Amino acid sequence: MSEQKAPIIRKEPIQQAWIWVSFFLIILLMVPWYYTEGAVQPIVFGFPLWAFVSLVMCAVLSALISYVLKHYWVMDEEGEVD
Repeated sequence: MSEQKAPIIRKEPIQQAWIWVSFFLIILLMVPWYYTEGAVQPIVFGFPLWAFVSLVMCAVLSALISYVLKHYWVMDEEGEVD
C-alpha cells in the first residue's frame, strides 16, 4: 500500500495579511523621515546612520520577497500537463 500525502493548501501571497504588514513596516523604516534634520548622525561602516539603516532595510525587504516567492507563490496549476 502506498501512502498518499494530503495536498498542502496554501493561500496566494496577496491574501496573507502579515506579508502586507511586513512590507509596509519595512518600507516605512527604509525611508529616513524619522531622523531629525541637522542632527549629527554617527558613521556606521563608512555610511551615515540613516543610509546604513536604509541599506539594511533594503536587504531585509529583498530577503522577505525571496522567502515569500519560495514558500507562498503557487507556480503549478491543478490539471496542468507538461
